[in-house]
Amino acid sequence: MSTTDTVDRGADPADPARMTKPPPARRGSDYAALCREVRQSGLLKRRPVYYSVKVGANLLLLAAGWTAFALIGQSWWQLVTAAFLAVMFTQTAFIGHDAGHHQIAASKRVNNVLGRVHADLLVGLSYGWWINKHTRHHSHPNHVDRDPDIADGAIAFTEDQARVRSGAYAWLGRHQAWLFFPMLLLEGLALKVAGVQATFERGRTRTGRTTRIAEAAMLAAHIGGYLAALFLVLTPLQAVAFIAVHQGLFGLYMGCSFAPNHKGMALFGRDDKVDFLRRQVLTSRNIRGHRLTDLALGGLNYQIEHHLFPSMPRPSLRHAQELVRTFCARHGIAYHETGLLDSYAQVLRHLHTVGGPLRLRPELEY
Repeated sequence: MSTTDTVDRGADPADPARMTKPPPARRGSDYAALCREVRQSGLLKRRPVYYSVKVGANLLLLAAGWTAFALIGQSWWQLVTAAFLAVMFTQTAFIGHDAGHHQIAASKRVNNVLGRVHADLLVGLSYGWWINKHTRHHSHPNHVDRDPDIADGAIAFTEDQARVRSGAYAWLGRHQAWLFFPMLLLEGLALKVAGVQATFERGRTRTGRTTRIAEAAMLAAHIGGYLAALFLVLTPLQAVAFIAVHQGLFGLYMGCSFAPNHKGMALFGRDDKVDFLRRQVLTSRNIRGHRLTDLALGGLNYQIEHHLFPSMPRPSLRHAQELVRTFCARHGIAYHETGLLDSYAQVLRHLHTVGGPLRLRPELEY
């Protein structure tokens, strides 16, 4: 089997025109037909036993990490604890992600409570801010000016974004393929800072006043408790080193889990009109693997199925894959799936290509 498998094996994943055959006349009916197949298979049913075990086991491991931290005390061995907690924070964030998509419970209120506890209180990420941002991403993945995940920032995702850069941003864009993974070490802190800012700035989230107050209280409790624990148990130097290792690895793990999903896949311009089914499939990339891959990536390795059915419980995504793949083949829609390492290579090639105009104009750095 080749490293990269698609229905259209000669397709360029960044070119939507070559990734799919001309759609049938009744384009709007394709997704409805797929939905009927998925519903009949029972894959949208809630999985309470799975999530009860998942949430319980995750909380126990998270508690074990902090218990080890308290027992070890003032020691440089705490950097090992920091690495373990970075893994557990990411796994906890995955549960918050599932709750945000209402995958866990039938009740929206229960899902939101679980999401806020896991995101705000246990990890320190603003749930309300993330829901607002992530909903827009799911509605318009890889759609220029509509998907916040490809908005111009530290990374340039389109050549248009790269061309307007100057100064330090031009240098960063020119070298972004080389700097991508090191920059992910700051991703965790960046997400936390953006979430806190949005929570305390009126109108930046869609949540009501009472909900914002509750969220702000949980974020404050997390940040206060986290810093108090570190600086009471460790020396100042050890505490700073703990934060660097913990938050750096947390950001790297989060970034490595989300990066393969869309980067380097088809991009749609402002005026492109694409139906929901093709918009979700053509912009998404699945990661081939096994149960360990499912665990490590929080089910995000089934990105195509997740984007088509965001509320589908995580354990059902694996079973939906063959159904969706077969449906796409039947309708001439490219279904992109590759290995984890190859997905990173595709992402880096895309970032290198995007930075091309800057390498031709080094004067922009000055």
